Amino acid sequence: MRAAPSFWWRAKPGPISWALSPIAGAYGVAAGMMLRRKPRFKSSVPVVCVGNFVVGGAGKTPIALALAKIARNCGLQPGFLTRGYGGLERGPLVVDPESPFPERVGDEALLLAAAAPTVVAHDRPAGAALLTASGVDFIIMDDGFQNPSLAKDLVFVAVDSEVGVGNRMVLPAGPMRAPFKVQLRQADALVIVGDGAAADPLVRAAARAGRTILRARLKPMRVRGWRKNPILAYAGIGRPEKFFSSLADIKAPVAKTMAFADHHRYTEVEAERLIAHADAAGLRLVTTEKDFARLTGAGGAVGRLRERSEAFAVTLEFENSVAVAEMVGALARNVDIAARR
Repeated sequence: MRAAPSFWWRAKPGPISWALSPIAGAYGVAAGMMLRRKPRFKSSVPVVCVGNFVVGGAGKTPIALALAKIARNCGLQPGFLTRGYGGLERGPLVVDPESPFPERVGDEALLLAAAAPTVVAHDRPAGAALLTASGVDFIIMDDGFQNPSLAKDLVFVAVDSEVGVGNRMVLPAGPMRAPFKVQLRQADALVIVGDGAAADPLVRAAARAGRTILRARLKPMRVRGWRKNPILAYAGIGRPEKFFSSLADIKAPVAKTMAFADHHRYTEVEAERLIAHADAAGLRLVTTEKDFARLTGAGGAVGRLRERSEAFAVTLEFENSVAVAEMVGALARNVDIAARR
């Protein structure tokens, strides 16, 4: 996947965006119609969707993992449903967290499977049925907000506070997957990740629409150890600079950074180049958990790159986890009551 155009993330649309606006208008109409379409399948267990308004990463996977932890604390048995973006598998397939073939299911699926039962499925209803049959009583869908095939009982929309929704225009004029107002109507809560101000207009709009506003932060699993020895940080995620900033925030000595496109699959040449740069300057190789998962099972230079690299693990913490737990618990109770009728 190529990096998102920089003009998408400007506060106001520029000449390129306006030139693309006729195409964006047609795309927005089609996307809005799909978003409003009636679901064709309703699961017997609660389905919580974690999505975002724009293309690219906004913190969906860390939110999904945090919700699973909260669900377990509520006495539930959560499982994850994902399309397996970046993978070749169409599913439905139960993901083996020890799989040596990340290209089959994608990096996100491997991270999720390490925490709870995970199914990859392009057909979301079929994936939900497989999860339910395996004993899961609470489904967390990582992405799929714009997919109407499976009924959603609760929708959390992740928003990166540093970029918000960019210029607020629909693809290809901007990063929006559908018109903002149409998407907002389908959301129950916005999760603002980080302390940036770019999301402030969205917060005001969501508040006027009566949507719940939740705030959260990504925090490193550990700090000690990252401040020793200079680092070569590399990443192939939606916003590599966000990863680099996270290292800078804890005063890690980042000497060099190398950014790649989202869900990037490293080649032998790229792996050799990363190792050579690290060796020449005496640097530690540090990358994201998603990138590290994507290197699983590789041989040759890519395998050596994984052996040499360290994953910078982060966790997401809600400011008001009690409120989130109440939402999760209330949903589970309401679905259970409805099932008994």
